[in-house]
Amino acid sequence: MVATPSALAAAPALHPALRPLLSRPYPAVMGVLNVTPDSFSDGGQFIAPERALAQARRMIAEGADIIDIGAESTRPYGGAQPVSAEMELRRLQPVLADISALGVPVSIDSMKSEVVAWALDGGAVIANDVWGLQRDERMAELLAARNAPIIVMHNRDRADPAIDIMADISAFFARSLNIAEKAGLPRENIVLDPGIGFGKTQEQSMIALAHLSELGSFGLPLLVGASRKLFIASVVPSEPQQRLGGSIAAHLIAARHGAQIIRAHDVVETVQALLVAAAIEDLA
Repeated sequence: MVATPSALAAAPALHPALRPLLSRPYPAVMGVLNVTPDSFSDGGQFIAPERALAQARRMIAEGADIIDIGAESTRPYGGAQPVSAEMELRRLQPVLADISALGVPVSIDSMKSEVVAWALDGGAVIANDVWGLQRDERMAELLAARNAPIIVMHNRDRADPAIDIMADISAFFARSLNIAEKAGLPRENIVLDPGIGFGKTQEQSMIALAHLSELGSFGLPLLVGASRKLFIASVVPSEPQQRLGGSIAAHLIAARHGAQIIRAHDVVETVQALLVAAAIEDLA
């Protein structure tokens, strides 16, 4: 059976939107949907509303438990072009309601509280903040007022090969949890994401995966998104669309070390890998 952190036994009761996703013996799968022209892996493929909706339907049919929709590329390896909240909303408005109506929980991938508020009003149920409540000072208060779950991701402005990355991740999460507590955002609403590829060297991304279980000390669910990330190419040279094998390898290791949500571009392959691994481990 796929492992979960022992610390989760003492975790607070889960938010109702998270409970059905995290109550199984294998991780939930979050399908990535970028309605952007410049995301590192699939930029431009789904910016047209009809293509975005078709991709959401496809991922749900393939077994996605959550659809994570983002309208601003954060390109973890540099070159991201910041966009205004107005631009994010312009990209989201033609698709969010229709995707939310498909019957699978939708998370909104944005670091702007204005965008998150609009998305929650429009059917999204989870916020996914790549700066873990530490860039927009209104984010924590908004989510507390809405009683909405939040994925808190670790990030850095730039990679520093000299630091202890696990200590940095832990310190970052401690700051985020302090912000959440002061805003009245309950711990049962929080999922932690080590931010594979964000503000890390390729080796540090792999260290975060290898030592993921250390983050179980927070007693909160863990999400990992290693899909198509550049660290894979540091082991086997490859372009983003050629990194399926490496993505699955990383996600199986993450599941074994405690990840309860896996964020992936390739949904059907990821679901199959997780289910087969769980079935085999059940017989061990």
